[in-house]
Amino acid sequence: MDQFDQVILWLAVGTEAAAALVIGLAAVEATGYAIYSFFRHVLKMHPLSSDGRDPREVIRLKFGRWLALSLEFALAADILRTTVAPTWNEIGQLAAIIMLRTALNFFLQREIEQAETKAAERRAARAPASANGA
Repeated sequence: MDQFDQVILWLAVGTEAAAALVIGLAAVEATGYAIYSFFRHVLKMHPLSSDGRDPREVIRLKFGRWLALSLEFALAADILRTTVAPTWNEIGQLAAIIMLRTALNFFLQREIEQAETKAAERRAARAPASANGA
């Protein structure tokens, strides 16, 4: 294995580590928000977020955005690793991984967009009501 291949493999490991770091930090953030939201709910302090959404939905979607980003990092690591002397078996595995991660990313993104659209509709529906009440 030449020096260039070694650099590529180290880049793949670093990119995989970045994906793991993003997932870990996102899990910590989501856990923190979930605990905070739980106690706000238990203490009957504003059970909904500022835009009227359930905090669990907000936490889940924020966590989903981070997971989508980490999937991109993981995919990049797989692509880097496969560029170094790929076998047909590795290329087939990469194709399967790409399909699975792309499908996961697609559905995550679609769910995020649907939730954001609903939130925008709720804000728009409340805006005239608050303007009429003023």
